[in-house]
Amino acid sequence: MIPASFEYLAPKSLKEAVDFISSHSEDVKLLAGGQSLVPLMKLRLAKPRYIVDLGGIPDLNYIRDEGDRIAIGSLTTHTQIEESELLKKRCPLLPQTATTIGDVQVRNQGTIGGSLAHADPAGDMPAAILALGADIKAIGPNGERWIKAQDFFLGLLTSALEPDEILTEVRVPVLEKTKSAYLKAAQRASGFAVVGIAVCLTLHQDGTCEDIAIGVTGVGDKAYRAEGVENMLRGKRLEEKLLEEASVEIVNGQDVIEDINGSKQYRSHLARVYTVRAIQSALKA
Repeated sequence: MIPASFEYLAPKSLKEAVDFISSHSEDVKLLAGGQSLVPLMKLRLAKPRYIVDLGGIPDLNYIRDEGDRIAIGSLTTHTQIEESELLKKRCPLLPQTATTIGDVQVRNQGTIGGSLAHADPAGDMPAAILALGADIKAIGPNGERWIKAQDFFLGLLTSALEPDEILTEVRVPVLEKTKSAYLKAAQRASGFAVVGIAVCLTLHQDGTCEDIAIGVTGVGDKAYRAEGVENMLRGKRLEEKLLEEASVEIVNGQDVIEDINGSKQYRSHLARVYTVRAIQSALKA
């Protein structure tokens, strides 16, 4: 399969990239790792006139300790996240999630920024970012702005990024006192999530739930926070019976996807099962 013809630009600075996409925003696509864009172009589902390759822009690939937060550059690959000792120690949910993405080749090339900007409703990173309550930095012609993870995913392959903005950084909290887990039922061929559940939780000294955040992917047309489940669990002891009861809320208010990977009923059932399993896995962490 061969993509439609396009013009290629490799800017050496963020300013150069922003200036270009500001004047060609309707005809341009940004290339990070290419693991989502290139297949779409080969299938002629994306036919951009211009490709702007961000790979030559310096200072977009890093993982830095910022005290109570960890800053991750948008061109940081899934493999780098998976292997980061800093993240394993201070925010283990991200390395755990990264290990589940695609295969080795995809993880070596795919980037956290590309994954989030693509906003695939079956992507793994969006669920983790939501559970972490991350902040996402975008830079455009009017300067920089920060977007809360919960406000970032708007719909099918649609994010809060403006057409002339570039995602440059993700900041996640340190989880040294927080338990976390990511579990998914994956498509056999692609590894995408049929259902994926990311959990971050903290416990009081008496064992009751002080706080919990649950990110869900694969269920609807975008990743989302399961606030109904969270509200049922806060302040309570996370026993199996309660988890089973609360998990019913996991698809509440969602238009559940139905496709070759499962009916609405099957996917809803998987979401409930994996919610319980993910919380139980976090409790054991």
